[in-house]
Amino acid sequence: MQELKRTDWLPSRRHLLTHAAALSLMAAPLTDAMAQFRVEVSGAGVTQIPISAAAFRDNSLVNQDMAAIVRADLERSGQFKFIEPLPVRLDETSRPELNAWREKGTDALLTGSVTRLADGRYDVRFRLWDSVRGQDLGGLSYPVGATDLRYAAHKIADYVYEKLTGDKGVFATRIAYVTKSGTQYRLLVADSDGENSRVSLTSPEPIISPSWSPDSATLAYVSFETRKPSIYSINVGTGKTRLLANFRGSNSAPSWSPDGRQLVVTLSISGNAQIYAMDANGGQPRRLTNSGSIDTEPVFSADGRSIFFVSDRGGSPQVYRMGANGENPQRLTFDGNYNISPAPSPDGRWLAFISRVNGAFRLHVMDLNGGKVTALSDTSADESPSFAPNSKLIVYATRDRGQEALMTSTVDGRVKTRLAGAQGDIREPDWGPFVR
Repeated sequence: MQELKRTDWLPSRRHLLTHAAALSLMAAPLTDAMAQFRVEVSGAGVTQIPISAAAFRDNSLVNQDMAAIVRADLERSGQFKFIEPLPVRLDETSRPELNAWREKGTDALLTGSVTRLADGRYDVRFRLWDSVRGQDLGGLSYPVGATDLRYAAHKIADYVYEKLTGDKGVFATRIAYVTKSGTQYRLLVADSDGENSRVSLTSPEPIISPSWSPDSATLAYVSFETRKPSIYSINVGTGKTRLLANFRGSNSAPSWSPDGRQLVVTLSISGNAQIYAMDANGGQPRRLTNSGSIDTEPVFSADGRSIFFVSDRGGSPQVYRMGANGENPQRLTFDGNYNISPAPSPDGRWLAFISRVNGAFRLHVMDLNGGKVTALSDTSADESPSFAPNSKLIVYATRDRGQEALMTSTVDGRVKTRLAGAQGDIREPDWGPFVR
């Protein structure tokens, strides 16, 4: 199987299509990427809800602009258009003059406040108004510590999103990704907007392929600590790691079953890379594919009945789908001679993947109901797509304006957000599930 581009950093899931290729990438340099992200939104959705967010009363008590965080979250979804608020002071107890807001072009209005509590925490309160119908859409209170103020803002954005669209918001979820600083590789977990990143694991050897468990408590990943790819898990809360697979040859590309009981992985026990299932706690693997080709990058469908994977059994890397026990494999991608990194959406409707087009690696999405394929990006080095748990956004890594970056895209490709560090490179994003 011909190797992929972007080999100037570290081995990613697609680079583990062969073990030898992965090992050749281990020593490449990378600058630090620990600075906070900035959000840049481009494009416009077909239908956007006009909304205003008034400054929260007493927001000066804290170092986070609550209304601005909510605004950035909602803009990133592509479904909201922000209208500058009227110059009036409001909080969640106010009864705003909604006619004035409606005349300004605002369909919805968010108000709120921040109050310091006796125990040192902050009570973040808000209220949402429908200025067209003149209705109070409710509000909540989040008592949080200073380190959880952004989380409270993301929860508010989730509330607003669900009330106004009918779909569940994903702003309070997390993403995992990998970076490198000096000689140290890092596995990081951040908020869905890329902010508030926290180091979960540091290693002098490459870390790749992070994969969230369905309960959002654990990440499976691949490490080269034994000088070859082996699969580990880490509890994100405690930092406790566990070796899951260190069989002869390469152990790579872990992905969880929807019930969290199994992992599907790529092992080269037999000589060439094949797909196996194994208990999530480790143990002996069960072989699912039996071909003379390279089969890799397995991932379960949301209902657990199917597994998507990549194989070169037809002469070039293509995306296939088979039953959960390896039965009846069928090819899904036919356009182009290089299609990899399948990522099914949680609602079962879409399949994101990377396709090589005229030498450029670009994000594509397939409608699994009809097979229609749409290119979502115009960049040339996309990799590692992962759906948000509500299936409305896709996060992926790419090179944008000369820098490595994380991007999110709406499923129609109309609105993209760049989550870019001030310096350095970031790779291998995986969007976590809803927190249970």
